[in-house]
Amino acid sequence: MAGNSQRRGAVRKGASRKGPTVGSGGQRRRGLEGKGPTPKAADRPGSPAQKAAKRAAAPSRGRISNGQSPSRRRDTSDIVVGRNPIVEALRANVPALRLHIATGIDYDDRVREILATAGDSGLPVLEISRHEMDRITGVELHQGVALTVRPYEYADPSDLLSRGGRNPLIIALDGVTDPRNLGAIVRSAGAFGAAGVVVPERRSADMTAVAWRTSAGAAARTPVAKAVNLTRALQAYKKAGCFVVGLAADGQTQLPDLDVELARGPVVIVIGSEGKGLSRLVTETCDVVVSIPMIGGTESLNASVAASVALYSVAVARR
Repeated sequence: MAGNSQRRGAVRKGASRKGPTVGSGGQRRRGLEGKGPTPKAADRPGSPAQKAAKRAAAPSRGRISNGQSPSRRRDTSDIVVGRNPIVEALRANVPALRLHIATGIDYDDRVREILATAGDSGLPVLEISRHEMDRITGVELHQGVALTVRPYEYADPSDLLSRGGRNPLIIALDGVTDPRNLGAIVRSAGAFGAAGVVVPERRSADMTAVAWRTSAGAAARTPVAKAVNLTRALQAYKKAGCFVVGLAADGQTQLPDLDVELARGPVVIVIGSEGKGLSRLVTETCDVVVSIPMIGGTESLNASVAASVALYSVAVARR
C-alpha cells in the first residue's frame, strides 16, 4: 500500500539528497540490459517511413491530377485547361479520361461544342465547384473547364523500322524541348509518310496534351518512340541499314544536293534544337550533316519548320 517502505521495490522520497534508500526493484539492472539492434524505419510502428510504405502498398483509387508539377505527374495523367485548348484537343481526338465543368459558368458556343463532343464520344462529364476546379488544375485561368487525358504510350525505336516497310523514313529529335514543336513535327511526319518520330528520354519534350493538340490528330496515326540514349539508337539504325542525315546550319552540304539514291533508301533525319543545334556525339554519329539554304540573313529556322522542309525534300526525291 502507499507509504509502505517495506514493500519490495518501494522508494521513499524524503528530504535526503542521496535519493532512494530502499531497493530499486531491479530497475537499474534492467536499464543496463541491451535492447537489441535498432529496427529499420519502415518497421517502427507509427514512423513516417512505415506510413509511406503502407500508402505505396495500398491499391490505387484512380485519383485525378491535382495540379502538381509535370515532373511528378508525368506517369499518371495530364490536364488541359481553357475552352479553346479543350475544343482543339477534342477535335484532334486526344485520348481523354474525363471532363470537368465548373458550376455556374457561362455556356457559350465553345462549352456547348465541348459538351456535345464529350457526349458523342461517351466521355464522363463531372460538374464540380469552382474551388474544386482551382484545386485539381492548380491554376485560376481555367475558364471553368478541364480535360484529363491519358498518358502517352511511347513506341520502341526498333518498332519504327518495321512500320516503314523496306525504306523507312524516321525523324529523330536532339534537344527539342518545346511540346508544340514536337506536335508540329509529328504532324509533318504524318503528312510526308514518315514511319515515326524518335525522342530521347532526357532533355526532350514529352507527348503532353499540348503536343497532342498541336499535332492536329496526327499523333493518333504517327507513333513517337522514346530512346534511352539517342546516339545508341542512331547507331542501331545505321547497323540496320539506315542512312543518318543530320540537319545543321553549318552542314558540309546543302539539303537539295543530297544524293537522290540515298534519299530513296531507309533514312533517318536528325533535327537539333534551334538554339544549340545538334550535340557533338549526335553529329559524329551522322553519316552526313546538311544545311537548308537560306537568304536574307536568317541564321536558323524553327525546329518544326526545318523538319518540314527536310521531309518535303526527301518526299520529292522519293517521287
